[in-house]
Amino acid sequence: MNALITASRKIRSAREFVRGLAHTAHPLLVQIIPIRRCNIDCGYCNEYDKVSPPVPTDVVRGRIDKLADLGTSVVAFSGGEPMLHPDLDELIRHIRRRGMMAGLITNGYFLVPKRIHELNESGLDFLQISIDNVEPDEVSKKSLRLLDAKLQALRVHATFDVNINSVLGGGIKNPEDARTINQRARALGFSTSIGIIHDGSGRLKPLRPAERKVYDGVSSAINGPWQIFKNLYSGITNFQDNLADGKPNEWRCRAGARYLYICEDGLVHYCSQQRGHPAVPLDAYTRDDIRREFGTPKSCAPYCTVGCVHRVSTMDFWRRPQHTVDSRQSIVVGRHD
Repeated sequence: MNALITASRKIRSAREFVRGLAHTAHPLLVQIIPIRRCNIDCGYCNEYDKVSPPVPTDVVRGRIDKLADLGTSVVAFSGGEPMLHPDLDELIRHIRRRGMMAGLITNGYFLVPKRIHELNESGLDFLQISIDNVEPDEVSKKSLRLLDAKLQALRVHATFDVNINSVLGGGIKNPEDARTINQRARALGFSTSIGIIHDGSGRLKPLRPAERKVYDGVSSAINGPWQIFKNLYSGITNFQDNLADGKPNEWRCRAGARYLYICEDGLVHYCSQQRGHPAVPLDAYTRDDIRREFGTPKSCAPYCTVGCVHRVSTMDFWRRPQHTVDSRQSIVVGRHD
């Protein structure tokens, strides 16, 4: 049964890849916030609070319908902590019913076997956990020691794809932790990635020599001969090479077109770190908006560390240059994740 589920997922992924190559006026990946509240507080994170209620289920369902009407390929729930939403499984089912692939970005705390089986039954396609350190500290409680039992449960019970992301920068004390986390995730059979994160003020800093050594080693392992097919998406890390040295990248960010971030208020933003741009209600978002943002250069792009936007935009690097400047665009450079 698991082999059939995996095969079906690969076929659907290939179909969406081909459709993305053929047509540009639809989103490839949308991250949607069903709840801003989170059960933990990481020192570098500016994407959560402790009080927000869940977005009403009917409202989220309507947003999913709108994304389907725009031709979206993948919808992923993020937060906050999306597993705090009481109707998350039903919302995942609704994504699948509308013909889109369903993803979940979580801190992993709620992944007991029963919940994993419920996510299986909902039709979840992929899940990502970022693990920041081996032992919890004041910067982050997303530690390998606290989450290793959850990873073992995922290995045994999950029928969806699992990616484990390790991080460097942003006040993470021991860079070798990223190597340890990455090795543990590979040993459990998961795809892996590594991210360079901002500090608590939202600013990117060059990696220190010890951090750069770990980054190079982990990146090499992710793209090694036995891992490259498992990490086809997460293995796109070339954009991080310059960022590791605090240098800018020259690339065409397709945020607002191929990637959308939908906040709890239902507004479309370029990403989690550029909330307020373009801040158009999803209900009013059209293919004309997608076409405009596809061609609009983003002033924050050179130092952007938002990996999902880089990876999604890779598909369109070969297409026409960006030249349109929207009069509403006023981006603050320096806030990235």
